[in-house]
Amino acid sequence: MPLFYNKATLSYNNKITDSNIVTGELLEVLSVTKTAIGGNYSAGNTVTYAVNIVNSGATNFTGLTVTDDLGAYAFGSGTVTPLTYISNSAALFSNGTAQSAPTVSDTDPLTVTGIAVPANGNVTLIYQAQANQYAPLASGSAIRNQATVSGTELATPLTADATIQAENGPELNISKSLCPESVVENGQVTYTFVIQNMGNEEADAGDNVSVTDTFNPALSNLNVTFNDQSWAETTNYSYDENTGVFTTVPGQITVPAATYMQDAVTGEWSVTPGVRVLKVVGTI
Repeated sequence: MPLFYNKATLSYNNKITDSNIVTGELLEVLSVTKTAIGGNYSAGNTVTYAVNIVNSGATNFTGLTVTDDLGAYAFGSGTVTPLTYISNSAALFSNGTAQSAPTVSDTDPLTVTGIAVPANGNVTLIYQAQANQYAPLASGSAIRNQATVSGTELATPLTADATIQAENGPELNISKSLCPESVVENGQVTYTFVIQNMGNEEADAGDNVSVTDTFNPALSNLNVTFNDQSWAETTNYSYDENTGVFTTVPGQITVPAATYMQDAVTGEWSVTPGVRVLKVVGTI
């Protein structure tokens, strides 16, 4: 708790004398904590924050402002902000009871005004933010943001931090194409599956990645390659010519992690996905 000091001065007959110095302690009755619900983030996902303000005193506090820097960090000659406040997501609870929507006067930094905390009570401010193009995604990355509670009734502002970690692991998507799109009976077609990894870790054998497709019409005389390497039936995949069901053996598909680069001028992060290509050639 902050200490304060002062002394008195006595003047008489052109003389001055000082009293002793007295010391006091200013006891804070407000406290603040901040929690990130969920704890991890990935590109474009939503994080929910809760700022809890507790009043242990016998007097109401009014006119408080909560400011959140949304993880702003220095970059170049300025700053960039990795989280974007989601409009109309702010909600306020007083002693557990929902209140009218709080007043958001600014969104970068997020600024919520007019908050009152009852005597021997608490309020909780909840809001959501989205990881944007300035959010680092590489393994080990984190976003630390700070909430500040201020007001004329407070001797000094109160602060509370929350840190969220970048989600580690593979993040896969798949696309499929057919060539040619028009084929005569007993003609040959090629199905191409492009598998991309947007995550910061490789999808390895332990992730048991597998592709399943039902070719209709069914194919015969299959020739399968993965990343231009020939695959063998049973070892790498299974296929039933009667049903057209094609399935890769779990763990045979691996996809490298994405790479990330921050623009030296704008501070925006770009993602280059790891890519692997599965091709199935057969006769209809």
